[in-house]
Amino acid sequence: MRLPSALVCSVALSLLAWSGLASAAGLDELPKDIQQRLYNKDMLDPQQPIGPSAYRDWKAPRKAPWTIGYASSYAGNTWRAMAMDRLQNVIIPKWKKLGLLKDVLVTQSNLKDSVQIQQIRQLVDQGVDAIIVCCSNPTALNQSVKYAYDKGVPVFSFTGYLTSPYAVNSSNNYQLGGFQVGSALANQIGGKGNVLVVEGIPGTSGSDSQDRGMKAGLASHPDVKITGDVAGMWTDQIGQAEVQKWLATHPGKLDGIVVQSAAELGVLRALQQSGRPMVPVTIGGETGALCYWRKHPEYLKEAYQLWPPGDDIELTWNIMMRTLQGQGPKIQSVLVDSVKFTFDDVKKRMGEDCDENSDKWENVGIENWGGTDYLDQFFLRPADPEKYKP
Repeated sequence: MRLPSALVCSVALSLLAWSGLASAAGLDELPKDIQQRLYNKDMLDPQQPIGPSAYRDWKAPRKAPWTIGYASSYAGNTWRAMAMDRLQNVIIPKWKKLGLLKDVLVTQSNLKDSVQIQQIRQLVDQGVDAIIVCCSNPTALNQSVKYAYDKGVPVFSFTGYLTSPYAVNSSNNYQLGGFQVGSALANQIGGKGNVLVVEGIPGTSGSDSQDRGMKAGLASHPDVKITGDVAGMWTDQIGQAEVQKWLATHPGKLDGIVVQSAAELGVLRALQQSGRPMVPVTIGGETGALCYWRKHPEYLKEAYQLWPPGDDIELTWNIMMRTLQGQGPKIQSVLVDSVKFTFDDVKKRMGEDCDENSDKWENVGIENWGGTDYLDQFFLRPADPEKYKP
């Protein structure tokens, strides 16, 4: 059946108007400096969702106090422990006192997508008002995210993204951060030499983005050669074991190691136990690794914190609370800058009596990791979420 020409024209004009609105919404509404710094296509994971948020005009079906679900994918490393510590000992008491939180229900899937999918559905069926997920496969959860959305439950992903249009993501720009880390290591070794790459958990968006960026940073120095690639699984014990095995089977010259936290402490131990020279190892936020640098001032020139655990979970929590309050996120992914550490920064944070075996983390502070004024720029109706009255 042919449509009348007038109707065709009308539909076409409507689609053009809609597409114009869509292109103007979201990314284009952010300040230009943020767009250029954190959303530059040359330094952004090509799968990172940056379209208009599905929650721009959304309102929570129920009034506060709210019940929140945390569908965690893994609990087996120090980073997850520190994130949970901030949640349980700072965030939950604070928001209960504000009268905006009733309870938090926590599940663990131990890196099994099928289990996490089922747990998300169970949390929705139990009546939670929003769900937080962490560090997950970028596509595996999409159907469960849509299930939650259809039931009026938004899903918030931190430390990595979900590709579902019904998720809100928050993190560092990991591809850019990885490039900064890779470039710093290349500069540290004089722009030439053999480098071992220690990935995180392959298949997760945060790990894959960082890995791509780190390798691009190394590749920007043509005389740097990647001679090995192992998976540290964001866990010190695994990173140590994998690097020990690699060192035992690759006796050739090694000039540096680029590693994703949380595994740098294990990688340092592997080097120390190997009897090889202590070549530069990139350091993120692990306190024990930073302490090694504190006691060896010439070891590194700089380091980058890409995911302070306590600050990361508090960032997504604040985005979630603003969304539940109807502030309207502009864009699917809220990205923040890496934080650079120099030796002077480390010296200020810890004394010479620090513990090289500490499995704690150095956070940078929520105001330095997407604070109130920064987040205001990502919402259509920004307001201090702690002053919200139901």
